[in-house]
Amino acid sequence: MPTKTGENSENAVELFLKIGLDEKVANNTIANNKVTGNLLAVIHEAGVTEGCDRTTGNLLYTVATKFPANALVHRPTLSEYVVSSKIKTPAQLEAAFTFFTSAGPEKFSLSDFEKACGVGVEVSNEEIGSTVGEIFEELKTTILEQRYKTNVGDLFRRVRERQPWADPKVVKQVVDTKLRELLGERTAADDEKPVKKKKEKPAKVEEKAVAAATAPPSEEELNPFTIFPSPEENFKVHTEVFFSDSSVLRACNTREILAKHLKVTGGKVLTRFPPEPNGYLHIGHAKAMFVDFGLAKEKDGHCYLRYDDTNPEAEKKEYIDHIEEIVRWMGWKPFKITYTSDYFQDLYELAVELIRRGHAYVDHQGPDEVKEYREKKLNSPWRDRPVEESLKLFEEMRRGMIEEGKATLRMKQDMQSDNCNMYDLIAYRIKFAHHPKAGDKWCIYPSYDFAHCIVDSLENVTHSLCTLEFETRRASYYWLLHALDLYMPYVWEYSRLNVTNTVMSKRKLNSLVTEKYVDGWDDPRLMTLAGLRRRGVSPTAINAFVRGIGITRSDCSLIRLDRFEYHVREELNRTAARTLVVLYPLKVVITNLEAGKVIDLDAKKWPDAQTDDTSALYKVPFSNVVYIERSDFRMKDSKDYYGLAPGKSVLLRYAYPIKCTDVILGDDNETVVEIRAEYDPEKKLKPKGVLHWVAEPSMGVDPLKVEVRLFDRLFSSENPAELDNWLGDLNSNSKVVIPEAYAVPSLRNALLSDRFQFERLGYFAVDKDSSPEKLVFNRTVTLRDSYTKGGK
Repeated sequence: MPTKTGENSENAVELFLKIGLDEKVANNTIANNKVTGNLLAVIHEAGVTEGCDRTTGNLLYTVATKFPANALVHRPTLSEYVVSSKIKTPAQLEAAFTFFTSAGPEKFSLSDFEKACGVGVEVSNEEIGSTVGEIFEELKTTILEQRYKTNVGDLFRRVRERQPWADPKVVKQVVDTKLRELLGERTAADDEKPVKKKKEKPAKVEEKAVAAATAPPSEEELNPFTIFPSPEENFKVHTEVFFSDSSVLRACNTREILAKHLKVTGGKVLTRFPPEPNGYLHIGHAKAMFVDFGLAKEKDGHCYLRYDDTNPEAEKKEYIDHIEEIVRWMGWKPFKITYTSDYFQDLYELAVELIRRGHAYVDHQGPDEVKEYREKKLNSPWRDRPVEESLKLFEEMRRGMIEEGKATLRMKQDMQSDNCNMYDLIAYRIKFAHHPKAGDKWCIYPSYDFAHCIVDSLENVTHSLCTLEFETRRASYYWLLHALDLYMPYVWEYSRLNVTNTVMSKRKLNSLVTEKYVDGWDDPRLMTLAGLRRRGVSPTAINAFVRGIGITRSDCSLIRLDRFEYHVREELNRTAARTLVVLYPLKVVITNLEAGKVIDLDAKKWPDAQTDDTSALYKVPFSNVVYIERSDFRMKDSKDYYGLAPGKSVLLRYAYPIKCTDVILGDDNETVVEIRAEYDPEKKLKPKGVLHWVAEPSMGVDPLKVEVRLFDRLFSSENPAELDNWLGDLNSNSKVVIPEAYAVPSLRNALLSDRFQFERLGYFAVDKDSSPEKLVFNRTVTLRDSYTKGGK
């Protein structure tokens, strides 16, 4: 069990003052349990409980705060070297940290250690002066030009590179003296702040984008998985758990446990993606998949798909089936599909063992009592009941002899801890509910906090990766595995993915679905993966977006939705064939083209299509009745308007220039119902405006009619989850249905999930509501971002 330091707060402050810490630093240190525990241990290891000089004390403080966790067994050795003044500078101390980080807990050669840390090396003032003189001579021109604005830190760095063990105080004195000798006394000009030059704005946004694109990507951007250690390194201290009695648990695998683990796994990386089957997966889960499956793939390992099915009341087979299907759609292949319920017997037996070891007890407090006692940091009155009594009661819980809500099994952790996730967490609760997989075999179910870490260990997971909100649970995770002497995976937390103008909480998503604010879990306005798929977003674009954000621990608040849409556009621009559709048709009759005559024209599926490549072209009929967008016509022309107006010409895409010759108005003498125009078969006119259009395929026959659904942000605010009345923020224009848009004939053969660029309108995908009689298209994304630029 953890060793104890034994001092209370008052004694600790007194000790800290004795080693030369000032009062403010000493009091600040006491506020941090981790640093306090480490510093007290170092003071005892160094044998300076009666005090020492300030320089030595400051070095010992650095040892306490920065010593590598994987080599704590060697910390007393370093403390002795500090107290004996064999190591007396920060540079030597940093060298020692580097040495021990590499050595780990293994035995090491003292001579190698002393050589690496410069023990016994004395750098004279003359040697320092000579080195500084050499550097000043090399940089003389620059120093004379910059004078006292010279980067002194860079000078110190250069000296350190050549004389790593030189006394930094002496180095500073020599550098300052040398500057005065070379430059003379400071002048008023030396103290003037440099005038900041205004940055010139780039001429075009595109130029800025090109410049940004030329910046070389970092190693982490090229491969975000380089930050993770190998399975063989899993003997190092994972974390330190600080208890209210000042004891410290330094969680790590023994060599024996690690060797057994590596023998089973063959040294392969094993990760797990562990969703709870209580809803549909959203884009945040896409990041979790990228991290879990991506790391395994990068390291030539395996990733489990594990259903965390410990809450039978919230779980459904519908969700289980959906999760497996969507994981495979995202491009990931599970190594094995497992369920926490597969381990219910193992978990039960380990719970019994935990009770036997005195680390768990049956409690009868209700939820309100538990909450009250936790807030007051009070132990449950049942905490110290005899082990045999808890064993008997736990067996009665298992056999269904105790009512639901009348008893729980709680872990005996630390009710006075600074970490609320160590407040005797619940391990088992009674639930008389049918389980989707286990049926009615069990009436007690393990909690997440009990089951998650144990199943990670039983499945020999090497890297247990989760989002940052679970970071405070790390102490409980390792406490439990340590209490049961089980293998400990490497735990690492990363920032969760939050996107603007939507909600990600399963509870809120469930409300939207069940209360019919949206049309099911796959509504294209939701950021569920099923919704994104239905909207026309590909897994390639989603994974590119996730990779672009990275998997760091930086807790970015919100990622703007337009950043996601950028990746969607980039992919669709490469993969979506072009076609012509008119959403709000306005009839144009071409008076100089014979009625009934149809000209078949070639249109391009791709912008760079060659005219001799028939596979890259499609046919569009051109007749004397065409339809353009109603918004592409105005009664009054202007210089910045490129649409059609009376007396004005435009080019019909892939066809001919036309000129408006007459306008037919409705009975209200305002509404335009028809336009008369003439076309230029010789294409002599060169108008600036280019319009998309659709023509009657034959006389008196309407173009192909399709339904088009225009989807937009579901919420008006960037962060609706923060609003008390978050449902009141729903965007009433998030879905607009156009029942009869006009399309070119070739679109008739489109299949489910086919994606197209409707020229000048955006990217669209065929929806599942399509039928042989009528196609339905969902807008995936507009051609360009129509929202404010900038942001994350």
